[in-house]
Amino acid sequence: MNTIEIKKDYTTRWILLLAILTAIAPLSTDMYLPALPEMAKEFGVSTLMMANSLPAYFLGIAVGQLIYGPISDRIGRKKPLVFGLSLHIIASILCIYVDDVWSLFFVRVLQALGSCVGLVLARAAIRDVMDTNSASKAFASMMIVMGVAPILAPTLGAWLLYFFSWQSIFIALFVLGVVSLIWVFFGFKETLVEHRRLKISFKQVGQLYSTILKDRSYLFPMLAGCFSFGVLFCYINAASAVLMGGFHLNQQQFAYAFGFNALGTVILSAMNHKLAERFNVIQRLQLGGIIQLIGAILLIIVGLFPDFGLVLIMLGLFMAVAGIGLTAPNSTALAMSQQARQAGSASALMGGLQFIFGLSSGLILNFLFWSPVMNMAISMLIFVVFANIAIQATVRYQQQQSLTI
Repeated sequence: MNTIEIKKDYTTRWILLLAILTAIAPLSTDMYLPALPEMAKEFGVSTLMMANSLPAYFLGIAVGQLIYGPISDRIGRKKPLVFGLSLHIIASILCIYVDDVWSLFFVRVLQALGSCVGLVLARAAIRDVMDTNSASKAFASMMIVMGVAPILAPTLGAWLLYFFSWQSIFIALFVLGVVSLIWVFFGFKETLVEHRRLKISFKQVGQLYSTILKDRSYLFPMLAGCFSFGVLFCYINAASAVLMGGFHLNQQQFAYAFGFNALGTVILSAMNHKLAERFNVIQRLQLGGIIQLIGAILLIIVGLFPDFGLVLIMLGLFMAVAGIGLTAPNSTALAMSQQARQAGSASALMGGLQFIFGLSSGLILNFLFWSPVMNMAISMLIFVVFANIAIQATVRYQQQQSLTI
């Protein structure tokens, strides 16, 4: 099998493939958000009940990533990619033919178990062949392409609903899976060479994860990235209730509003390259955390004073979501910087915890009893505050290491 040698640069085609593989999972979430009311009506359940398919999907993604990571460290990156994409394709077809909500939940978990493979192995592949600074730029480039997914996905889903039934969304996901599988089969070169693979048994996986978590060079930026990413899950879980329920946006309007907020991620991911000329990785991570904090505070203000309306909500959401364009690539690059041979497991652990945090965001929202806007604002503020605490812990650790050296 062909291999990619260690390098400090990357081709646009390669990063585009990795970005598409990473985007399959969020596309499978965002594309069908506008269809939740229609699907709820067809299955005879409430929209809230139908929205519980999101936590089910997040659970599948969290568990799947924890499985793929150690396997890819043992056998390489390409074979798990082929398996995961194949499972995504099969599950997407099954979603079309389900006839009750519980069957949908089950099949969505299967779909998540397949689609999450790209989340793990794209990060691992970049770590296989790049140093920290180059990896940060590569992750940012990947985030630009990934950022287009939540912009286009709800819009595409809304337009498919305009002309066809909700099943057409899963047909589109099936087609995406087929195209990705063909591209991986013929265009993805193995990045983990034989001599760097871990000879690890399944019994040792838990011990490996424990060892990775004890490494503070990984733990602090990983937590920063997970808490920061939790803001996005708060948004996904609450967006329909806030924008469609609270402000009565229709499916198309919701799609445009959802895409507008995701545009911020693309903008700041693109800026990451320019900012790299003046600021280091940690400084860019700090800037992203500050932007998210300002956005969360604006949303709290709207929750307290509803008369400020939709404009200030959109500004607050834009900043809270946009900050991920800086926190995600830089926290990932820092967390993965010392994880050489176990890059797949480290990537899986980070990705799995991100979606566990996503599940917790849904639980937090269910326990809050104020308005949908205030509930979303409070849950976002919780995640942003903890993200910034983790960022400062990362800064202190890096400073201690510099003093030690």
